[in-house]
Amino acid sequence: MANEKDIAEKTLQSLNDVFADIANVLLFHGQRRIKEEELEQARSRSAYTGEKRLREQERDEAKFWHRQQIRISLIGLENETRPEPDLPLRVIGYDGAGYRDQLYSLKGKNGKYRRNRNKRYPVVTMVLYFGYEKRWNQARTLYEVIGKGGMDEELRPYVNDYKINLFEIAWLTDEQVDMFQSDFRIVADYFVQMRKMGTYNGSKENIVHVQEVLNLMTYLTKDNRFREAYEEERKGEGIHNMCEVLDRIEARGRSAGLEEGRKEGHRKGLEEGQKEGLSAMITALKAFLVTPEEIWNVVIKNEPYQNVTLQQVKKYF
Repeated sequence: MANEKDIAEKTLQSLNDVFADIANVLLFHGQRRIKEEELEQARSRSAYTGEKRLREQERDEAKFWHRQQIRISLIGLENETRPEPDLPLRVIGYDGAGYRDQLYSLKGKNGKYRRNRNKRYPVVTMVLYFGYEKRWNQARTLYEVIGKGGMDEELRPYVNDYKINLFEIAWLTDEQVDMFQSDFRIVADYFVQMRKMGTYNGSKENIVHVQEVLNLMTYLTKDNRFREAYEEERKGEGIHNMCEVLDRIEARGRSAGLEEGRKEGHRKGLEEGQKEGLSAMITALKAFLVTPEEIWNVVIKNEPYQNVTLQQVKKYF
């Protein structure tokens, strides 16, 4: 169920128009090199053996880029909301699996995998970091993960370094954000605004994939109000832009606040009523009972004063 939830939350990036847009801006500086019809969904899961057991690793998103039936590249996406110190190790696993698949990706007539003689292609992984309160401050290369004290200097020439392609979304320039032509522009704009101002003024730009945008925002921000706004949208008029989303969130907040206020007022009213009722009861009992203990024994047998303490009764003497 957890994997299904993750998939549902990240479906915006699985849409070809959005995936192509992200790659074109971050890899090709806004040039429209990749067309959405040239993308094909790739297998995001791969297996490896660890501690004598077969384990699975799963990318957030991966697609093949084809042109005229020629596979140009495998492009993967990884989403990070906080800096992860060992991320280069994980990315090496993803990319290594992508290259290994090029060796034995075809089945023979006997049902066994055989060597693939097709043209080789590069594997590219983009790491999208969505933190906005602090910049990425963890390792970006294999050497940094191992650390200066963790590698024998005589081995260093034989250890290949490996770097991650990290893109800090909240630190994109306004010009870079403007390059996005898909719904991802709305997502990037949100994190840039949060980094600059600590608050978000909704965009009036139309959202094409409403559910997918709000699900991704829920996943990245851990704020369920985005998904709740969409659930409300399905019951009434459609949401067209983030200004309307914020209006829904604000309206929900006002409604919840009013309801909480009504409950609190009702509770205080009951408390005041109980205090007045207790005072009247004790005053009446004083006419024929002398000690606080005697009065208390009578009070606690009546609704709603079962929890009244002897000390509370003594305050009336």
